Amino acid sequence: MKHFLTAATMGLALAGSFAVSTAAEARSRSRSVSVQGAYGHGYNRSRAVTRQPGSSAVNRSIQTNDGRGVSSSRGANWGNGSYSGGATHTTSNGTNWGRSTSAARNADGSISGTTTRTRPDGSTGTVSRTYDPY
Repeated sequence: MKHFLTAATMGLALAGSFAVSTAAEARSRSRSVSVQGAYGHGYNRSRAVTRQPGSSAVNRSIQTNDGRGVSSSRGANWGNGSYSGGATHTTSNGTNWGRSTSAARNADGSISGTTTRTRPDGSTGTVSRTYDPY
């Protein structure tokens, strides 16, 4: 769980530095690539990123010509001493997995966080921790 607490602490530290961003820094960009080879082999790939003060989102997908592929969505929101974020992944055959994390700074300076993971078999696991930096 040391990794979780480190990630949550870093997320809150970064949240403070991102919170001073201006609206002029909000931006979106995307890119799509198609690679086609001999005998019908190939794939299509896309990526879209949106960043704003206090949030970010990334959507990616790859699809092969023979129907296999995966799409992923990641997002995060932060500000006022809190962070929430997560990711979901879906294959072309419908298998899903992902995670979500939330963390908040408490009045005493400690950080409380919860991470929930969903596995491809549908089972879930949740871990909650409080980190006292003092």
